[in-house]
Amino acid sequence: MSSPNFLELFNFLRIKRYRLPVSLFVLLCVDVLLASEVQAATSIQLSRTASYAIATLGIVTLSLCIYLFVVIFQPERF
Repeated sequence: MSSPNFLELFNFLRIKRYRLPVSLFVLLCVDVLLASEVQAATSIQLSRTASYAIATLGIVTLSLCIYLFVVIFQPERF
């Protein structure tokens, strides 16, 4: 039995057409992980929807900060 080649497995990430769906999938997976952390870290009782919303807001805020940092320090790319 041959071992799978992981470079070939993730070769589809280089195709521009698949970048957005894969990125959204990864962000949703991170959101699922962060939502439980948000629920555990708060002292008040949060609903599951509220914890997902707070985790999503955190991911969007962090992504926007990274994007603006790149735009400010590398403006010639944009």
